Amino acid sequence: MQLSSILSRFSEPETLKMAKLSRELRAQGVDVVDLSVGEPDFDTPDHIKVAAKKAIDENWSHYTPVPGYPDLRQAVCQKLKRDNNLDYKPEEIVTSTGAKQSLANAILALVDDGEEVIIPTPYWVTYSELVKIARGKVVEVHTSLESGFKITPDQLEAAITPKTKLFLFSSPCNPSGAVYGKKELEALAGVFRKHPGIAIISDEIYEYINYIGKHESIAQFADLKDRIIIVNGLSKGFAMTGWRLGYIAAPVEIAKACEKLQGQFTSATNSITQKAAVTALTADLKPSYAMVEEFTRRRQKTMELVSKIPGIKCFNPEGAFYIFPDISSFFGKSDGTTTIRNSNDLCMYLLNTAHVSSVMGDAFGEPHCIRFSFANSMPNIEKAWGRIKEALAKLK
Repeated sequence: MQLSSILSRFSEPETLKMAKLSRELRAQGVDVVDLSVGEPDFDTPDHIKVAAKKAIDENWSHYTPVPGYPDLRQAVCQKLKRDNNLDYKPEEIVTSTGAKQSLANAILALVDDGEEVIIPTPYWVTYSELVKIARGKVVEVHTSLESGFKITPDQLEAAITPKTKLFLFSSPCNPSGAVYGKKELEALAGVFRKHPGIAIISDEIYEYINYIGKHESIAQFADLKDRIIIVNGLSKGFAMTGWRLGYIAAPVEIAKACEKLQGQFTSATNSITQKAAVTALTADLKPSYAMVEEFTRRRQKTMELVSKIPGIKCFNPEGAFYIFPDISSFFGKSDGTTTIRNSNDLCMYLLNTAHVSSVMGDAFGEPHCIRFSFANSMPNIEKAWGRIKEALAKLK
């Protein structure tokens, strides 16, 4: 049977592929340290779990409105006001089955055949593939380790054409850990003011995991707010990856378009998760901040260990829980059996030789880099980087 051509437009996420390979090795009895994982290694805070149990006992087990329960949408508005000083109404909020669906809804609602979407590199693996599914054209703008992996206003201006429909970025960024400050966002906003037809998707899923200060959203610029779609969710900041709840805050027209799409794909997200999310979004954030404190310690330890390995150039991440070092100095080297030609080869070499999983930079639009997570225990981080150092030293 011939399958749909839609499947040839995009690739399987490399993040999921590496996780699969790691599981297969573990099943063979190999001690694999997973530094490819993109989720906090913490359990969901107890007060959120209590809220979910209460929702089950109170029989919140029926279909819900497609964009989410009214009290959840109101809770999102409260969170945006409390944390970001942004004013939104419940009709501008759509909750979905994870932030990935929120992104898919927004991109499919905005992008038409042949329209261009500007995405600074490195970017989360799914951005480009969703644009391809929508039949849009990905326009990559390459940043560098030296620039802190941030796009400049001049680069943005140079990438814009009459076909540009959307600008898509994240702050804090997965995979680089780059965080845009207010002045940097204001400079980009100046370019967007000259091009009123361009929509902006701001992925803020790592908002709370910030090591350099207050989170800044591009939606704070009131004259741009009517074309900005904020994407956020509960997975990273609340250790709720498996609960599957993301949301957008957007102009009513876009929110309604996303609701229409979602109504045919999944309808609403899980009813129990929605009720737990109200508590997560409105209760004390102490558990989230405690998690960030631990990530801060792990970041410091990771950077200490990486600094002792010759040949690796690494940006100190400002947010999220990854490092994204340039490892191109190892290209062309060999241990006598395996020759490293690219980041994919090096990832597989580290998996098979050091038994440490990572994700190749090609998946994020930067082929000279590799993503390593520090969302793992301190002992595992130390063990992993000890193995990596030993494996890389064999490459001559």
